[in-house]
Amino acid sequence: MKKHIVSAVLLSAVTALSGCTASSEESAPVSGRTAAPVTAEMINSEGIKIGTAVFTDTGKGVSIRLKAEGLPPGIKAIHIHETGKCDKPDFKTAGGHFNPKKKQHGFDNPKGYHAGDLPNIEINEKGKVDVELQTADVTLMQGKKNSLLDEDGSSLIIHESKDDYQTDPAGNAGNRIACGAIVN
Repeated sequence: MKKHIVSAVLLSAVTALSGCTASSEESAPVSGRTAAPVTAEMINSEGIKIGTAVFTDTGKGVSIRLKAEGLPPGIKAIHIHETGKCDKPDFKTAGGHFNPKKKQHGFDNPKGYHAGDLPNIEINEKGKVDVELQTADVTLMQGKKNSLLDEDGSSLIIHESKDDYQTDPAGNAGNRIACGAIVN
C-alpha cells in the first residue's frame, strides 16, 4: 500500500513540474533552434530555370527538397559547394565542395567526407527529379562554422555523372550541369 502511495505522489509531482518551463531563450536547447527556410532557384548551363531546392533547418541539420526537370536521365552526383554563385555555363564560380572541417571527399573515404557531400540522386526517364535529402553536417544558422549562409553563401550543384563516394576532390562526378545559389 505504501508503495502505491509513494508512486502516486511521485507521479503527481512529475506531472505538476512538467508544466513548468523557463521562459528565457538561453534555456532552449541549441538543437531545437531553427533558421528560416531558403529557396535556391536551380538553373542549367544555359541559365534557364529548371527547378527549385528548398533548404529547411530542422534543428538537427538541414532538409533539402529538390524539384527539377530538363535534366539528363540517370544517377547523378549532387553536392553543396562553398560559394553562392552560379555563373553559366560551367558553374566554376561555385567553388569546391563545402568543406569547413577540411576532410577528404566521399562517404566511403576513410579520411572522412565533405560537409557538402550528399547521396546520389536519380533523374527519371522524363528528366525530372523530386527528392528530399537530409544532412546533419550543415546548418542555416548564421555565425556557425558549418552554416551555408556565410558571407558568400553556398550553392547546390548537380553533376553529369554519379559520385563514386571516394575519389577526392569530387567523386569522379564530371561536369556541373545545374546550380542553385543558397543565399539570404
